[in-house]
Amino acid sequence: MANNNVSPTKVVIPCRISFANIWEPKSINGSEEKYSVSCIIPKSDKKTLTRIHNAIEAAKEAAKDKRWGGKIPPNLKLPLRDGDVERQDDENYKDMMFFNATSKEAPQIVDRKVQPILDPMDCGSGDYCNVSVNFYGFNANGNRGVAAGLGNIQLIKNGDRLAGRASAASDFTEVEVDDDELPFGSDDDLPDYLK
Repeated sequence: MANNNVSPTKVVIPCRISFANIWEPKSINGSEEKYSVSCIIPKSDKKTLTRIHNAIEAAKEAAKDKRWGGKIPPNLKLPLRDGDVERQDDENYKDMMFFNATSKEAPQIVDRKVQPILDPMDCGSGDYCNVSVNFYGFNANGNRGVAAGLGNIQLIKNGDRLAGRASAASDFTEVEVDDDELPFGSDDDLPDYLK
């Protein structure tokens, strides 16, 4: 995995993605439409969690003068959250940390060879990806904190879908019939009302 950091606030996160609104923007609770994704990281991945922590700290320092009047405010809203606390009823977040990343612009979505993925069924919630993220400080409507800006997404490995539709490959098996033959069974076992 290449990590082309151009600033200390930008990191490439290996994670499992969920709530992946990465193909079409979506409005959450009446807000402006954005592309968004939840990035799920195992608590055991200390290296990635440390890189996220360092990028968040760098974002705090960068926002201190620009957004917060020269000092870091207490009780900032921070993006990294504990899945065991905030998503107790979702097994996929057990022993995980997560954060949500958003963008007004569509992310580029590529495969392992950095070739564009064009079919939405090829990358979505449940897949394992590298996600480029830029953390930044905000001060809006009395809320102050650090948010995660969604960059681009690289699919590493398909995983079990977490929500939404199943893939056609998981619903069907290959069917071999002659063109003039239909794959329907007989009515021997039907109850009378269906005959």
